[in-house]
Amino acid sequence: MGDTHAPHSSSPPAFTRLQRLVIVGVEGSGKTTLARQLARRLGLPHVELDALYWDANWTRVSPHLFRERVAQVLDAECWITDGNYDAVRDLIWGRADTVVWLDYPLRVVVPRLVWRSVRHSLTGEELWNGNRGTLVRSLLARDSLLAWVIKTSSERRKSYLAAQHDPTWAHLDIIRLQTPRMTQVWVSQLPANWQEAVQAD
Repeated sequence: MGDTHAPHSSSPPAFTRLQRLVIVGVEGSGKTTLARQLARRLGLPHVELDALYWDANWTRVSPHLFRERVAQVLDAECWITDGNYDAVRDLIWGRADTVVWLDYPLRVVVPRLVWRSVRHSLTGEELWNGNRGTLVRSLLARDSLLAWVIKTSSERRKSYLAAQHDPTWAHLDIIRLQTPRMTQVWVSQLPANWQEAVQAD
């Protein structure tokens, strides 16, 4: 799995370092789903950054308040967050020990995003703070989430590739997973929970 880990990462990552994880990747790659799965498996609390960024009626919080909310979450000893938010990368990555990057191609991400958007629209599922997804917001508007993903995916990949070689993040295990199958294999190799991994180390 040479393509999976950054040059400064351990291979495989030291399981005792799985205390503060960040899941990143373009929208529709499955960040939240994976974060919830890891939270259950490792016994760690999970926080969606979207829930800290969006107030009711799709209102963005101020940058200052967003950083305050994120900083409060990071005070905990252990956590898993998911979300890209460059505005708080310094806070989160600076405190994290592991970054899991879902670097899936658009041919994988786009169908997932479309299906997720249709499901949210049909079920009326609440996302965060009373907000609900709609087909217009997710797929049909000029500034839709789908349009954003297509527009920014290449630059986001370049940003994360650069981060792998940035000495600022040399303390991190950066796990690059390029297919859903790679993700399944990686998860299957993790300990049942973090506490057991620490005791066994």
